[in-house]
Amino acid sequence: MKTLGLDVGTKTIGVALSDLMGWTAQGLETVKRNPDEPDVIPERLMDIINGNEVSKIIVGLPKNMNGSIGSSGEFCIEFANRLKESTDLPVEMWDERLTTVAAERMLISADVSRKKRKKVIDKMAAVMILQGYLDSKQT
Repeated sequence: MKTLGLDVGTKTIGVALSDLMGWTAQGLETVKRNPDEPDVIPERLMDIINGNEVSKIIVGLPKNMNGSIGSSGEFCIEFANRLKESTDLPVEMWDERLTTVAAERMLISADVSRKKRKKVIDKMAAVMILQGYLDSKQT
């Protein structure tokens, strides 16, 4: 079974998926959200979950640098709770501090244009969230 990693934002959700062994994270896509319906889980995300043998979902938790949880973190926790109710899968939160910054730096160092970076940054952040989680489970 596979683990799904999500970088949840108000406009998009970056999606990454593990391999069957749970060793590596691969970026899948960026799912658009309807900003007028922030409580709705996008149908495309449910299609990904149902079509990929997902057994667990990891949602990035954007904490403040001092470790406290602000409005973005509360938003992600609420989204994770809705996912848990909608899928009956285990959903865990994973500290995502600086993953978007790290993803941006990686893409810049790879000489990816600003326009292309904007299209893939959320997916890359999801990869970093999921890979961090997977690495923490390796013994």
